Amino acid sequence: MMQEKNNRAELKEAILKAIDKNSKLTAKDLSLMLGATEEEVAAAVAEMEADSVICGYPTLINWDKTGNERVTALIEVKVTPQRGQGFDRIAERIYKFDEVESVYLMSGGFDLTVIIDGRSMREVANFVSSKLAPMEAVLSTATHFVLKKYKEHGIPLVGEIEDERMMITP
Repeated sequence: MMQEKNNRAELKEAILKAIDKNSKLTAKDLSLMLGATEEEVAAAVAEMEADSVICGYPTLINWDKTGNERVTALIEVKVTPQRGQGFDRIAERIYKFDEVESVYLMSGGFDLTVIIDGRSMREVANFVSSKLAPMEAVLSTATHFVLKKYKEHGIPLVGEIEDERMMITP
């Protein structure tokens, strides 16, 4: 029984590692890669979806290669934790905004990192000034705009960059 449980845990971890980089892999693909049956893979994936281990299957898009202009902003937010709920309640209020892509609790000089995508810097500024900053628990914000993405979710978004350093030989 214990060995079966360990094998199932190992299968789940292997599935997660595989689909983390390519969510288009089918149960058949995964079964061939991992030496398990399609049924075992499908059951493990269904169980992880039900347990909210697998929360979705987003697609990584390099918006710079499309005609759609996008602006990504990373916003540092200092907040007052809510009595009895810490940062969770304010984080939930923030992540419910459609503009918000991600919210992270941070250590260091600020409490939350909020990542949003907008059509323009003005749209991001309007979000911060009209929705985020006025929240009663928000003490301050600092907005940083992403100028260029080189790698996202472990996947390079640009071609190989040539090493321009000169080789020095003795």
